[in-house]
Parts: sequence; C-alpha cells; structure tokens
Amino acid sequence: MNIVLIEPEIPPNTGNIARLCAATRTTLHLVGPLGFRLTDSRVRRAGLDYWDHVEIRRHVSVASFLETVSETSLFLFSKHATVSYTEARYQESSYLVFGSETRGLPRDMTEKYPTRLWTIPLFHSAVRSLNLSNAVAIVCYEALRQLGRV
Repeated sequence: MNIVLIEPEIPPNTGNIARLCAATRTTLHLVGPLGFRLTDSRVRRAGLDYWDHVEIRRHVSVASFLETVSETSLFLFSKHATVSYTEARYQESSYLVFGSETRGLPRDMTEKYPTRLWTIPLFHSAVRSLNLSNAVAIVCYEALRQLGRV
C-alpha cells in the first residue's frame, strides 16, 4: 500500500503521516516541491524515532509520479468529490493520493481522473476540511481493514 502526498506544506503533518506509514508498513511518496525540508526539526519531531522504519520515495513532479503508476491503482481524495472513501475497493497495490493542506489536489489531476475521486464526508457545513494527517489515517485504516490487515 502507498500513501502519496502532493506538495505537502506543513511539517508536522508529514511527520505524523511518516509515523503512520512506519506503523502500517506503508510506503510514503512525496511528490513535487515540499513546503519544508525533511531535516526540519518539526518534521523529525512528529515522526519521532521511526524514520528508519519508513520507506520514502521522492518524485520531482506529479507528472513523474504518474508515469510510475497505473490509473486503476490511484485513489484521489478531495473535499470536492462525491463518493465516500468507504465505497472504494482498495488493493495492496493502491496509491492513496492526497493534495496539499491549502490547495488540495492539482486541478489537472482531478480533471484527468474524475472516476478515481473519493471523499471523507463532513457533517458540519462550517468545517471546510479535515487535517491532512487525520484524513490520511482514516483512509489508510479503511484500506487496511478491507484487505484484512486490521
């Protein structure tokens, strides 16, 4: 299973997600420019001493990442999608793709793959979105549950 972050901006979110990836033996893909350095103390602190247990793959751009995967393995998460993440059928080879904290997924990506879009329902209109690391954890554990790993 793979977690993909497109241009993440907030260091502790990426650190928390790296820790999740270590705990779940999930590969972390970091795509495009990051809003911080991986050596940033806030990233390191959030990931604690688990960094040696995380498989991290860097991709220079969204285009270079997309060259390495098949469309059917992509699961793109957006607050603008209409189908719940629980309706997706995940595989061990799935790529769970999340956009940056302030911009979400790139528009050209959501336009290119409209049938690969999923959402986490929100039940209060005053809340625009969930924290990125929380959203990743919710979806990751649902995928693992479906695969019989939970």
